Parts: sequence; structure tokens; C-alpha cells
Amino acid sequence: MSVDKETVKKIASLSRIAVTEAEADALVPELNNILGWVEQLGEVDCSKVEPMTAVIPNKLRLRDDEVTDGNVRDKVLANAPVAEHGFFGVPKVIE
Repeated sequence: MSVDKETVKKIASLSRIAVTEAEADALVPELNNILGWVEQLGEVDCSKVEPMTAVIPNKLRLRDDEVTDGNVRDKVLANAPVAEHGFFGVPKVIE
């Protein structure tokens, strides 16, 4: 795949980047070099390489999934302007 000057202008237009004629001429070989490197990466045989999620081995430290109410209801309701029967008191919205 290769890029020409018109393609560079279209990419610049879609990116909302102002590119002069001289800059477009300079970008053509640069983008072609980048695409060449990407094609080289596609030629590498990775079939025997295990997929990685990180460069260093990680072990997740997970806590037990236990459902609790937090036992802080009274502390939370102490911040409420109005608390009624263990709940936040709110003004009536619908008549």
C-alpha cells in the first residue's frame, strides 16, 4: 500500500489539519515509510508466541466477594439534611 499526495490531503482534511503543498509533499514519503514498517510487522511469524497482557508477570490480589451493607447507615444518615425511618428524607415531587 502506498500513499500519494491526494491521500495525504484527504487525511489532513478529515483530521481537520491545515497542510500546505510543501508539507503534503514531505508527508508522502514519511507515511509510506510508516506503512512499510507495518507491512514488515505483518511478515513476522508470531504463531508460537503466547499472548501477553503485561510485560511482567502479574497476579491479581482479589478479595472475597461478600455482600455486606457496610454497617455505616447511621454515619451516612448523619450527613443528610432530613432522615426519616432510616432513609433519606426528600421533598415530595408528584402530587
